[in-house]
Amino acid sequence: MPITASPRFTLLTASLVCALIILDTNIVAVSLPSIARDLSGSFADIEWVVSAYLLAFAACLLPAGSLADRFGRRRMLLIGLAVFGAASLACGAAPTLMFLDLARAAKGIGAAMLLTAALAAIGHRFHEPHQRLSAWAFWGACMGATITFAPLLGGVIASTLGWRWIFYINLPLVVVLAVMVLRSVEPSRDSAAARLDPWGSLTFAGSLGYLIWAMIDANQVGWGSAQTLGRMLISAFLFGLFIMVERSQARPMIDLRLMRSGRFVGALLGMFAYAACAQVMMTLLPLYLQNGLQLSALAAGAGMLPFAVAMLLTPRLGMRLAAHLSPAQVFTLGLVLVGVGNLLCAWAAGYGGYTAFALASLVLGAGAGLLNGDTQKNIMACVPRERTGMASGLSTTTRFGAIVLAIGVLGGVLATRSGQLLYDSMAAVAPAQLGQVAAMATRVAAGDLQAALAVLEPGLREAVAPLARQAFMGGFEAVLQAAGVAALLFAVLVGTLLSRPLPALQDALVAGQA
Repeated sequence: MPITASPRFTLLTASLVCALIILDTNIVAVSLPSIARDLSGSFADIEWVVSAYLLAFAACLLPAGSLADRFGRRRMLLIGLAVFGAASLACGAAPTLMFLDLARAAKGIGAAMLLTAALAAIGHRFHEPHQRLSAWAFWGACMGATITFAPLLGGVIASTLGWRWIFYINLPLVVVLAVMVLRSVEPSRDSAAARLDPWGSLTFAGSLGYLIWAMIDANQVGWGSAQTLGRMLISAFLFGLFIMVERSQARPMIDLRLMRSGRFVGALLGMFAYAACAQVMMTLLPLYLQNGLQLSALAAGAGMLPFAVAMLLTPRLGMRLAAHLSPAQVFTLGLVLVGVGNLLCAWAAGYGGYTAFALASLVLGAGAGLLNGDTQKNIMACVPRERTGMASGLSTTTRFGAIVLAIGVLGGVLATRSGQLLYDSMAAVAPAQLGQVAAMATRVAAGDLQAALAVLEPGLREAVAPLARQAFMGGFEAVLQAAGVAALLFAVLVGTLLSRPLPALQDALVAGQA
């Protein structure tokens, strides 16, 4: 049956589908301490609650885009909504953390189907440059508004209905969106779409999965252990296979010749730096507000507003700056703000109190907002028009892959530093209990202070409780310092690469075809 709905209805539907994904990505963060307490999870366990979703999402983006082109955008949207809804139900009913992680991974697969099909539906419906500009501006506004209010909504739900309703809330939204998809999205497909690349998809997913597994578990089994080193070697081996598979394809998921352009590599590194040093804080900062400052889930959601509002409003400033500065200069400025913002947040964590943190998070949010609207634009400006689909998939995969990697690395910094500080403190007040420090530190980082103290004798708990909180604050200070320094280093590297002339890519492609 032909679709007679207006293009605006199609745009609204596709934008709301994407907003659902962004909502689910950001709403869960404020519920992580509640999940840890209810399901008796360690910090590594709640890392997997986030990472299982993002890992499946990042690994499936490229093949999901091919599926949407090959089998139809409307069909893929409906299948994606069904998978996403069923996985949300399973997440809400999860009896164990393992069950929750598997359901979250299934949800990430559904989210990848939804995002790629929704973006393709917008691109298919809007052809004229002016129409596309307006359409993507509306889409961006929807994403910005969702990012801003998701933590607050998550705090309200977790504080009133409980963390399981963070997932149940998706069920009516999925039903409404399915009806909208049927009435507004044309059953379009690309008859010339590239064939599926199962070996490329599997080797890429396996490489990323083993790397994340190694980093998250390294805090428990040791970074130099046989398990950690073995998983990293398998990850490297699978990534090498992925490159070999892609180089042998006539129409690969990723054309590796694009990597010959320093400017394109710089744009991708900029996306990686933005996601790993700024966007990841949407997940990590609520942990600090709840576990460090002892705020409720609702207060933590509200406490994220300075960061989120600054992130929402700053892209307008970026548009004005773009008229006077080069892309390299705007990108460098954004990464410098992210670096300085993280370092100011680290200072605020050491200083204590929410006011200093709120002011520091404004700077961090401003840098994130400046980059959020600029990263995708710079990547697209580096590739020929016929390569934009591939470049878009690669940039989105880079974004979410970077978040997953950052959670693993920064989580390791938090666990190691807080454990060290707690060990030093316990050596003075309870030297006989030093063997319990590792178990205590991971429970404190997860937000379950009561479980951490339960391993001690009752007479020691009151004295150790403030020491455990201080150790967490010190660990999180180290996390923010690491993110800040990394952002400043990336600012130098990305600014240098983006300053290179654009024709370098065209020359590389011609050379590759010769």
